[in-house]
Amino acid sequence: MSAIEIRNVKKRYKALQALKGVSLTVEDGEFFGLLGPNGAGKTTLISILAGLARADEGSVSVRGHDVAADFRRARRALGVVPQELVFDPFFTVRETLRIQSGYFGLRRNDDWIDEVMANLDLTEKADANMRALSGGMKRRVLVAQALVHRPPVIVLDEPTAGVDVELRQTLWKFISRLNREGHTIVLTTHYLEEAESLCDRIAMLRRGEVVALERTSELLQRFAGMQLFVRLAQGELPADLRPFEVEPSAPGARQHLLRLSSYDEVERILAQCRAHGCTFDEIDVRKADLEDVFVQLMNGPELVEGLA
Repeated sequence: MSAIEIRNVKKRYKALQALKGVSLTVEDGEFFGLLGPNGAGKTTLISILAGLARADEGSVSVRGHDVAADFRRARRALGVVPQELVFDPFFTVRETLRIQSGYFGLRRNDDWIDEVMANLDLTEKADANMRALSGGMKRRVLVAQALVHRPPVIVLDEPTAGVDVELRQTLWKFISRLNREGHTIVLTTHYLEEAESLCDRIAMLRRGEVVALERTSELLQRFAGMQLFVRLAQGELPADLRPFEVEPSAPGARQHLLRLSSYDEVERILAQCRAHGCTFDEIDVRKADLEDVFVQLMNGPELVEGLA
C-alpha cells in the first residue's frame, strides 16, 4: 500500500488553473520532497490532500483511504504542518495539544504529548499561553499538533520558514527519527539544501504540472551533473557555447556557468574560449546542487518524467 496516491488531479480557481492533471505516488516510509516556486500549485495540492479543498477532477488517497469518500480514515492517517501560523490564543501549549488529541478521540495521551514537547524543546513552555510565544515557538507547537495523533504520514508545508537555526536543527533531528521509525514524510520548502540532504525522492511542480519526479541523486546527475564556472578578463563567451549555460547571460557578461557531462570537456571549452580571444580571471569546476537543477527546470522546457 502506498502512503499517498494522487491521480490526474485538476483544480481551477475561476480563471486560474492551479493544477493541470497532477499524478504522483509517495511510497510508505519515504522522505519525499514537493518543490516549486510560489504559485506552482503545492499548497493547493496539500489542501486537497488534507481535505481543505476539493479536486475538480482526479483522486487522492492516503494509505488507501480516499480523502473525499473515506475522509475520516484519511484524516486519521495524516498530520499536516501548515505554512501559516494558526493558533488559539486562549489556551496553553499543553491544553492545545490535549484538545488536538481529542479531535482524534485520543484519551490519556499525555505521555506522547510530553515526548513530542521534549523533542521540540517545548517542555519549558508547556504551561505558557499560546499568544505569549514567539513566532518560532508557535511554529514548534504547529509541528507538535500535527504529530500528536501519531499519523503514519506527515506533511510539512514550509516548516522552517522564518525560523532560527536551532529550531531547524531540532526539527530535522526529530523528523528524521520519525522517518527512520517508518513514518512517511512529505516536505515542501524553499530551502533547497534541506530537500537535497533529507529527501529520498523529489517532485517539482511548475504552473500546476509535474516537471520532474525521481530520486534526488538521479535528478542531480541527469539535470545538473557538473558545472564549469568562468570569469572572463577579456573577450566574450563563444556563441556556440551559450546553449550550455545553466542560465542565459546578458551580452557582454563576464561570468558564465556551463553544464558539463564529464571532466574531459573542460579543456575543450577553455581552448575554444582562448581561440576566441578570451582570457580568464577565475576558473572553477564544481558539482551542481539542487538549486541549480531547480533553476534549470523552472526556466527550461517541459520535462515530465517518472509518472508511473
